[in-house]
Amino acid sequence: MNISQAVETDVVGLARLVWLMADGDERARGSVADFAKEFSGWWAAHRDSHVPFVARLEDPEIVGMAWVASLPRVPRPGSMERISADIQSVFVMPQYRNTGIGSALVDAAVEHAAQRGCARVTVHSSSRSVPMYERLGFESSRQLLQRPPD
Repeated sequence: MNISQAVETDVVGLARLVWLMADGDERARGSVADFAKEFSGWWAAHRDSHVPFVARLEDPEIVGMAWVASLPRVPRPGSMERISADIQSVFVMPQYRNTGIGSALVDAAVEHAAQRGCARVTVHSSSRSVPMYERLGFESSRQLLQRPPD
């Protein structure tokens, strides 16, 4: 298994994985090829704030991904460059799950956030993935709240 930061030529593979993550109603809105074109433009516009990591096995096909979204925080005296990170869109193709790929992708994303100087790293996980995140050191927090949409 090889984990690396995605490059521009990975955009179609990343779009395919995002497409596979989507539910049937979302996928019914067009083709994966159309989505890949739109996705390419989105990633080009968000490269500074959204960094993807990919997993490959022996062939060049991408079998998993994890994104790090970085957000500048309001400065504090003595700390003008505050950044938080959010791990997003972690996905491993079903036939490769439970092999350590997801953990390796999250580790790479967390390492990237640490190198950027992020004070905290959050994730909004599916219930199925909570044990993995806990094994990797993530904890629930009473202070991190969310308001569901109306």
